[in-house]
Amino acid sequence: MALDFDRLRQLRAADPSGITRALAERRRRDVIAGDGRLFIVAADHPARGAIAVGGHATAMANRYDLLERMALALSRPGVDGVLGTPDIIDDLAALGLLDDKIVVGSMNRGGLRGASFELDDRYTAYDIDAMVSHGLDFAKTLIRVDLNDAGTASTLQATARAVDAAAAAGLPIMLEPFMSSRIGGKVINDLSADAVILSTAIASGLGNSSAYTWMKLPVVPEMERVMEATTMPTLLLGGDNGGDPDETFASWESALALPGVRGLTVGRTLLYPHDGDVAAAVDTAARLVHRDLPETPREAQPIRGLASISHTNDTKDTRNEH
Repeated sequence: MALDFDRLRQLRAADPSGITRALAERRRRDVIAGDGRLFIVAADHPARGAIAVGGHATAMANRYDLLERMALALSRPGVDGVLGTPDIIDDLAALGLLDDKIVVGSMNRGGLRGASFELDDRYTAYDIDAMVSHGLDFAKTLIRVDLNDAGTASTLQATARAVDAAAAAGLPIMLEPFMSSRIGGKVINDLSADAVILSTAIASGLGNSSAYTWMKLPVVPEMERVMEATTMPTLLLGGDNGGDPDETFASWESALALPGVRGLTVGRTLLYPHDGDVAAAVDTAARLVHRDLPETPREAQPIRGLASISHTNDTKDTRNEH
C-alpha cells in the first residue's frame, strides 16, 4: 500500500492548516450503525512511551512502519475506526485514511512508565473541546487507581471533569480503568476479575452524568462477573500478551458473546502479529466482532518490507503497558 509520505512531510512543514482541513472534510459515519458493534484499531501507545511489542523493545518506534500497518488495518472490511493521540490522528487524516471511520481521540496519560510521577495521570493530549472542534467521534481516557499513591486523586478528578465536558458536548467517552500498584518499583495493573470489577465501579461514578460513558475493559478470567458490574456499553481491550494467538482470539470470542459487550479495541496484537500478517490478524478479529462479515479474499499479502516482530523467547511482558 503506497502512502504519500513526501506530501505528509510537506503538509506538516508548509501548510499545517491542511491537517485541520483534512479532519474537517473527512466523510463521517454514525458511531452506532449496522449490527451496532465496533471494532477499533488502537495506536495511542507511543505517546505514553510504550513502544515495545513482545520482546522487541522499539517495535513501534518507526512511525512510517506504524502508519503503513495502520493503513493496511484500516483498509480491511469490518474495521470501524481508529484510536490515537493527535500526532497519529493528524498523520492518518493527512494521508486521507479516515473517511467513513470512527475517530477516537486519546486524551493520553501524563504519568510516563517508570517516572516518579507515574500515577499522576493528568491528561496531556486531546481535550473535549478540541475533539469536538476537530470533528472527532469519541474520547478515550486511561485511569490507573493506586490506593497507596496520592497521584491517583488528581487522575480521578481530571477524569471526572473530562466526563462532564464530554456529556455536555454529547461526545461518547470510554474509560479504561485499572487497579494498580507498585511492585518492585514498577506499576503493575491487577488483572484479576475482582480488581477489574472494583476499577469499573470507581470509574462508573465519575462525573456529573454517565449518559455518554462507555467502558474499555481487559479480557480476564471470570469475565461474566466483570460484565455483571456495569450497564454501560463496553469495548474489550485486546492488550499485548505475547501469548498464543489462537488462545487470545478464543478468549476474545468468548467475551464478545457477553451481554453489554459492544466490540473490541486492539492495537499491537494485530498491528505486530507473530507471523507478520497484519491483514490476516485484523480479518480474524473483525469476524469475531461482526459475525455476519463475509470471508473476503485477500488480493495481497502483508506489505512488503514490514518486518515481522518476533515473539520467540520474549523477555519483556507488555501486558501492563496500557
